Amino acid sequence: MNIQKMMQQAKQMQDKMAEMQDKLGDIEVEGQSGGGLVKVVMTCKSEVRKIDIDPSILVASEKEVTEDLIKAALNDAKSKADDKLADETQKMMGDLGLPAGMQLPF
Repeated sequence: MNIQKMMQQAKQMQDKMAEMQDKLGDIEVEGQSGGGLVKVVMTCKSEVRKIDIDPSILVASEKEVTEDLIKAALNDAKSKADDKLADETQKMMGDLGLPAGMQLPF
């Protein structure tokens, strides 16, 4: 194995990871709960950008129900962000010619 080539690939991977991390801050996902009554928009870096609550539940529900719906929407958005991160990581690894599912050291 050519150690210089391996070092170049490692540097290339680090650059791609940094680029992907920057990109994930701009990618937004939407989580929902209560059949769309509560919607949350967050980035793939878990920054909540927007919470939309249908006015009908503010009048019709109890505080605890509304809180549970918000938590569920946040968790749904986080799950989607995690899935997007996994997809982007696999794509980046494929672009670098690395096997899918390879554990990265950093």
